[in-house]
Amino acid sequence: MFGQERFAEVNVVFNDRFARLGTLIAVHRGTGMASIAENTAGAVTAAVASGGDIVEIDAVSSTDGEFFAFHDGYETELLGAGQNLRKLTAARIRALSYRYVDRPGRTVRVAPLLELLGAFRGDTLFNVDRSWDWWDALLPALDSLDMAGQLLLKCRGWGDQADLLRDHPVKYPFMPICATLEQAHRYLDDPLLNTVGVELLATDTGSPFLDPGVLADLRERGVFTMVNAEVLTTGVDLFAGYDDETAVLRSPDEGWGPLFDLGVDVIQTDWPWLLRDYRGVRPGSLVRT
Repeated sequence: MFGQERFAEVNVVFNDRFARLGTLIAVHRGTGMASIAENTAGAVTAAVASGGDIVEIDAVSSTDGEFFAFHDGYETELLGAGQNLRKLTAARIRALSYRYVDRPGRTVRVAPLLELLGAFRGDTLFNVDRSWDWWDALLPALDSLDMAGQLLLKCRGWGDQADLLRDHPVKYPFMPICATLEQAHRYLDDPLLNTVGVELLATDTGSPFLDPGVLADLRERGVFTMVNAEVLTTGVDLFAGYDDETAVLRSPDEGWGPLFDLGVDVIQTDWPWLLRDYRGVRPGSLVRT
């Protein structure tokens, strides 16, 4: 069981998913491809249909405090907009559309975050990314959805953003983003944080996160480990070169195999259907206790 016993009721959906499936597949921004745009309800539905167990959705706020599902910085590429959504009013954001999937009779708008999440109330699990800058306003807004057990919140492990989550009465499942082992240990056993997992970053194979014993110890301490296999256009290496491109263009055994060897609990990917198929034939990907 992941998370402290005091938060077991909140974490039941996550722990049930681990108990049934073992290694979980998280889908980066949902499955946005062909006629479906990322960070939309269609992308969430497609991600689940493609084998995803958790769906990552990005968050951004307008200048007047409305929340949308979008990874800011991609406005020109996806929306044809020259300004960051952080600098736009909600009215201006609602007027934008994903130009590359728009077609006559169907315009795809940027999704309001709360509306998107609320449409999947039940058992769809979300990894809510890039939301920490607005937790003072966003956390009360999320409370209104009554979906705490479905929403995994995260922030950088090297800052003080977790203080807002620590002080909030609703104990959302929490996952710090950690570049060092010290950062991961910082959040374990904190009685005011429902820390269920740690997202691990490793720039090279010298990282302690490439030691199976380190990951096993974290699991013994009550948290799952998540790594990113997706490849960003920035070129930043997220986990020592074990990634989707290696898996898809060369071999799943080379790209994803080492992650299973390490005992990683959650692998985030842009190719969930291929990772699902690999998980199905991969020894060591079965249910763990």
